[in-house]
Amino acid sequence: MGKQIDTLPPDVAGGASAEDTRGARAAGVATVATVEREFGALLAEVTHVGSVAPGDHFFDDLGADSMVMAHFCARVRKSEHLPPVSMKDVYRHPTLAGLAAALVDAAPAVPVRQPEDHDRGSGQQQERPPAASSGRARYVLCGVLQLLAFLGYSYLIALLTVRGYGWIDAGSGAAQVYLRAVVFGLVAFAALCALPVVAKWVLVGRWTPRRFTVWSLDYVRFWIVRTLIRSDPLVLFAGSPLYSLYLRALGARIGRGVTIFSRTVPVCTDLLTVGSGSVIRKDAFFTCYRARDGRIQTGSVTLGAGVVVSEATVLDIDTRMGDAAQLGHASSLHRGQAVPAGEHWHGSPAQRATADFQAVAAAPCGSLRRALHSVVQLLSVLLVYVPLTAGGIGILLAQAPQLASIAQPGPSALGRGSFYGEAVAVSTVLFFGALAVGLLAMATVPRLLNRALTADRVYPLYGFHYGVHRAIALMTNRRFLNRLFGDSSAIVHYLRRLGYDLSRVEQTGSNFGTEVRHESPFMSAVGRGTMIADGLSVNNADFSSTSFRVHRTRVGSRSFLGNRIAYPTRSRAGDDCLLATKVMVPVDGEVREGVGLLGSPSFEIPRSVLRDSSFDRLKSAEELRRRLPAKNRHNAATMAWYLLVRWVYFVMVALLFWVAADLYGSFGVTAVALANVTAVVLSAAYFVLVERVVTFLHPLSPLFCSIYDARFWRRERFWKVPSETHLRVFNGTPYKNLIWRLQGVHLGKRVFDDGCYLTERTLVTIGDDCMLNTGSVIQCHSQEDGTFKSERSVVGSGCTVGVGALVHYGVTVGDNAVIAPDSFLMKGETVPPGARWGGNPAHPLRSAEDGETR
Repeated sequence: MGKQIDTLPPDVAGGASAEDTRGARAAGVATVATVEREFGALLAEVTHVGSVAPGDHFFDDLGADSMVMAHFCARVRKSEHLPPVSMKDVYRHPTLAGLAAALVDAAPAVPVRQPEDHDRGSGQQQERPPAASSGRARYVLCGVLQLLAFLGYSYLIALLTVRGYGWIDAGSGAAQVYLRAVVFGLVAFAALCALPVVAKWVLVGRWTPRRFTVWSLDYVRFWIVRTLIRSDPLVLFAGSPLYSLYLRALGARIGRGVTIFSRTVPVCTDLLTVGSGSVIRKDAFFTCYRARDGRIQTGSVTLGAGVVVSEATVLDIDTRMGDAAQLGHASSLHRGQAVPAGEHWHGSPAQRATADFQAVAAAPCGSLRRALHSVVQLLSVLLVYVPLTAGGIGILLAQAPQLASIAQPGPSALGRGSFYGEAVAVSTVLFFGALAVGLLAMATVPRLLNRALTADRVYPLYGFHYGVHRAIALMTNRRFLNRLFGDSSAIVHYLRRLGYDLSRVEQTGSNFGTEVRHESPFMSAVGRGTMIADGLSVNNADFSSTSFRVHRTRVGSRSFLGNRIAYPTRSRAGDDCLLATKVMVPVDGEVREGVGLLGSPSFEIPRSVLRDSSFDRLKSAEELRRRLPAKNRHNAATMAWYLLVRWVYFVMVALLFWVAADLYGSFGVTAVALANVTAVVLSAAYFVLVERVVTFLHPLSPLFCSIYDARFWRRERFWKVPSETHLRVFNGTPYKNLIWRLQGVHLGKRVFDDGCYLTERTLVTIGDDCMLNTGSVIQCHSQEDGTFKSERSVVGSGCTVGVGALVHYGVTVGDNAVIAPDSFLMKGETVPPGARWGGNPAHPLRSAEDGETR
């Protein structure tokens, strides 16, 4: 699930506010008194009070919250003679007198206009073209061609797998079988790695800055290349020199000694330049393309030598960083932005900063060390993992001899009842056996490995210690188990067993969500009384292009952390803090305590608001003793449903491939290829059915309740029991729209979804021809401490939601509006038709075209 907080800022450190867009400021309004009077009338209407005095505090005296004040701002923007108001202005000046005086007296800012589109290499600005229109025929044809491409790829994989296994199984003796498995692994690995590279150069050639319509033939070629390069086995080697070699083979200009940890593979690689000695950390987006106005737009991302790109960042097209420049975590560069050489920037969109985001010194790490590490990785795959996989298939087939027709065709077993009984029995043992073995391994092996690492010691990359660290991170970050135990009291015991320091945690039944990640659980600590929503990434290891170190990272006591927070090793957030969704946690300045932090760069906000204290009485020890056991029982039942749903799914898929193996003697490779395709369709259909059952029993609706309310527990069940992972294969195809509709989304025609996530599908409405970029989220709920809220959100036709942007609950986005990359559009906001909003938190942008500022 995805939970987050519900607050807004009293002030903002830097960035554009509504003041920056006024131009002729308050034309037609003569005095402060006039603005104050009209503001008062509008505020009285939205707060439902008789009148508002000039000195009344919006929140303390009137009891307003950010949702109410967002509605006030929307009403003000509809009045042409009034200066527009943003939520930043409201919290900076929380009285009518202060707000009116600030807006009327403020000096006008000069709007900044940035290039939106360019001639190829000319740098000459062009008129922004109208949105491209794709008719139904082109939309359907694109889907047909994508299906054919998928069928062809599935057949190729089936052919390679079946022929390879048959050849391995024909070996005589364990030694020959092992050697054949190694040879087959080498050939298969080389083929799977080379196919995306060959496809890219054959179908596209060199990427150049351009735009083309979605659902067109150009787009089909783009989609095939994008899908193949992101499914390449070398993607799993992110952080390795092999990953840089892969990008070079695809046309990227990657310098010596570059280290890239992000698994979001850039697609238009010829437009990517990374200078020597640079480091790009995990969860960074630098795809060199974006979707907007019905088109795919490609553009360059250029990084100089010695550049640092921190975690959870977004680099839009046509962005640049000079030598030794740094970009902080949870930050972004919008189109046209350039960070000068040697400067440090942070924020969304980024601005100059004083913090140093390179926390670890360099270490000796030459070309020989990198080459040896790459060789060891390849040998591990070829000599260990591939033979183990082949051996596992052999053991699986040996459990049901009638299924061994791949190697030794014989009579069909489908007519015997024992076939299905054995299939269910074997798959059940495998499913629950793997779960038990996995839990045991994670509780023991990482603890032994951790003895080899010392906190705060700088180690060179690509050596023994680096291998130990990566093994710990890989073994202890298991999505299946995090989702199983998350949103329940069990998550505390699970994380403690992994190595978290949770010795003083107060059990609430919602201490952590279902998505928690870390670099090392043994370096992670959470204070007493703290609750954490989904998407926390504890980045308790610092990396340069040549070195790393692990560092103890502590989340303060009595705090609340919202969604999608990259928590750094040098956090300056102390106890009793509220950290908002997508906040940039500060790494410099004084330690913040007893406040909230919002935005990127972050600024202080109230720790809580009156509305969120409605259920504080339920936090008392007496109430907790009464309500927590009931929540635990409900969560335990939800965990049981989670396991049951996935066990049934595992049995169905296993049975499907056993049937394919049995039919191999009659239909050959076609049987296995059809099983591959059927598995994809079956996955989608099954989890759509599961979700529809869950929502039929407990329909989703707007809520305002305590986390100890049974309605919230049912919402937790909705987040946990269904699955969304099956959707990834459908990104960028018309078929994802079909699945969204089957899951209850009110979806328009020809929506382009390149990897958006909708947390509550039935509460979302999306219009025709929208562009939903990769990593974007539409989230129809929030949580702060013990209070939960949800509301519907509407995105109009022709809108664009940028890469990594998050649209909150209760939001209305007008037709043809654009939400810039990495933006956080907060709850209750109303974006006018055709407007350009961006930033964290989002506000009207200054540029008439796109809003990116230098």
